[in-house]
Amino acid sequence: MEDVRGNQYPVVQRAPYGAPEAVGLYDPANEHDNCGVGFVAHIKGERSHQIVADAAVMLQQMDHRGACGCESNTGDGAGMLTALPHRFLSRVAQEELNITLPAAGQYGAGIVFLPQDAAQREECRSVVEGLIRDQGQHCLGWRPLPVDFDGADIGKTARDCAPQMEMLFVGAADGLDQEAFERQLFIIRKRASHRLRNGELSQALLFYICSLSTKVIIYKGMLTSFQVMPFFRDLQAEDYDSHLAMVHSRFATNTFPSWDRAQPLRFMSHNGEINTVNGNSNWMFARQGMMQSELFGDEIEKLFPIVEPHTSDSGCFDNALEMLYHSGRKLQEVVMMMVPEAWQNHQTMPESKRGFYEYMSALQEPWDGPASISFTDGHYIGATLDRNGLRPSRYYVTHDDRVIMASEVGVLPVDPDNVRYKGRLQPGRMFLVDFEEGRIIDDEELKSTMSAARPYRDWVAEQRIQLQDIAQPDTVEQLTGDDLLTRMQAFGYTTETMQFLLLPLLKSAKDPIGSMGNDAALACLSDKPRMLYDYFHQIFAQVTNPPIDSIREEVIMSLECYIGPEGNLLQPTAESAHRLQVPHPILTTRQMAGLKSMDHRGWKTQVIDITYPRSEGEAGLRTALDRVCSEATAAIAAGYSMVVLSDRNCSADRVPISSLMATGAVHHHLVRHEQRTRIGLAVESGEAREVHHFCLLIGYGADAVNPYLALDALADARNTGRLTSDWDDEKIISTYRTGIARGMLKVMAKTVAE
Repeated sequence: MEDVRGNQYPVVQRAPYGAPEAVGLYDPANEHDNCGVGFVAHIKGERSHQIVADAAVMLQQMDHRGACGCESNTGDGAGMLTALPHRFLSRVAQEELNITLPAAGQYGAGIVFLPQDAAQREECRSVVEGLIRDQGQHCLGWRPLPVDFDGADIGKTARDCAPQMEMLFVGAADGLDQEAFERQLFIIRKRASHRLRNGELSQALLFYICSLSTKVIIYKGMLTSFQVMPFFRDLQAEDYDSHLAMVHSRFATNTFPSWDRAQPLRFMSHNGEINTVNGNSNWMFARQGMMQSELFGDEIEKLFPIVEPHTSDSGCFDNALEMLYHSGRKLQEVVMMMVPEAWQNHQTMPESKRGFYEYMSALQEPWDGPASISFTDGHYIGATLDRNGLRPSRYYVTHDDRVIMASEVGVLPVDPDNVRYKGRLQPGRMFLVDFEEGRIIDDEELKSTMSAARPYRDWVAEQRIQLQDIAQPDTVEQLTGDDLLTRMQAFGYTTETMQFLLLPLLKSAKDPIGSMGNDAALACLSDKPRMLYDYFHQIFAQVTNPPIDSIREEVIMSLECYIGPEGNLLQPTAESAHRLQVPHPILTTRQMAGLKSMDHRGWKTQVIDITYPRSEGEAGLRTALDRVCSEATAAIAAGYSMVVLSDRNCSADRVPISSLMATGAVHHHLVRHEQRTRIGLAVESGEAREVHHFCLLIGYGADAVNPYLALDALADARNTGRLTSDWDDEKIISTYRTGIARGMLKVMAKTVAE
């Protein structure tokens, strides 16, 4: 399936070169990393080869953080990022290629992985050179990269799938400043990746540009920690100097390693997992339709899709980070956007910082998961820890102005008398070195500066819409008696639904649990009619972290979100905060009635009927889904801000589409056409009633859900004596929503969000 630009959607992952395609329990789409990460740098920006040598020692000390295959000398991946070594590159370019490089900042260099086949390798070079010319830049030359397979004792598996490695030099067009040139190099790299890695070459996935920059360069591969330095002869040269070096040792969690998936990636290295990667990637794809940039202008479409296929969770994160960075934001601001600290329930957080995070939450969702992330663009180097603090990150600062940060202590021998101070990253905190200022910027100063850069707090206060702002009717329709019974039967309610699910949920204000397990047949193997929701189960995180305690750690968890049309992710403006704040994804029937009739500050709602005539039989389902998707697209064109998918028209003559099926169909239809971020999507469902149902609906694209039938059924239980009379409507609704919220948080605490 393709999007409007001909890009594949959803992203179809292919296995790394030399690894099997999807088979059995293996799927290349499930590539995750769990690794060791660290960096060493000179705070004042002084270059030396010692920084590179120290980084090599650090990498070797983190050998236990990586992994190897059945051969001890075939690693999952390791690598090193340094500043671009101008003195070294000028020498080797003159000696080996007989070319004189321009001044620093006026040329870019990077290592390119190429196919093993000579003809395919030449085609890749030709395409890259054509793209360089097309972007108005100059291809200065290709340098065969000196590597030593024997000296580094590279294992057979790694050798067999190793690409050819060459260094590419690109010169800047006359009059182009360094930052504009960096953006051109970014466009060249993205265009080359889109064309060649997604092309028809049999060795397409062996093509990979590790980096292409005027500032940094990356040496990496399917190596162990001890193999990086002896394998890459460049790193051994005494005139290879740098003021920073970031290293990474990879553990490919439950997946196959490959040369290209080794880290560092272009701007960061990551220890942990991004558990929300599927949703993050899909939302980034959906936002492409709204993206505009003064810096890229009409060339922005050359960068799509932003999140590339055939990469790991860390690679997807890096793709999104570099897009936001090259669009004009500082690197630390982008990291704050993507990995925010816990702010919704942080009562003592300064209002300016709260305003920053709340504004950014209206722009995009967090990239969540256990994460320690190091990042650099050559000007800054830093690290941050996720809000849960589930990955260690410790650092030393020395009297000779070095900073050493890594996944653990002891990675580099340091004389205790030389230690100025040491510390550890705390949950949600950031650590940053500014080489131009020659100092470390602490978390409080850094975030205060970023928060004060624009009036985020004022933008949110002026622009956001809150549910209480929307007029709601005094009374709403409530099903009773035979009407209620008929509707409950139509949506698959049973006496057990009330006895074991809804009433216990109400009485304990939490998701009911049983001690004997569930011995019912799997839905896919059952010969009984089953709800669509029964075919889905939670996807548990691959790493061995214990689940978050969603009760005791409520400060880091929240269900609050902003819904409705989004602004341009790349251009921060006040209008981007003009969204509807929803504290709880479960809406009351009165709230849904207000939403359906909304005409407030330019917002209007289109209600879409998700039922179809019974007379049309099975064929009517597909026709109805096509109609519902078309009506959603038409609502966007007509200027509506919200659509509500409603099955209230269910009757003896009209069959309801499963609200989960309708939600998923509309959501992915709009994502595929890059329109999803132009409208909010709420669901008025008689079908959804338990925690699992709501998790699936939210996971497959619903912004909010009104379970009107479940609420009416509980009110009827009160009226018929199954609940005591003190359970008035307000208490029923409040307790039910509390129980569902606790259940959803519990699921979020231990599973991978899709």
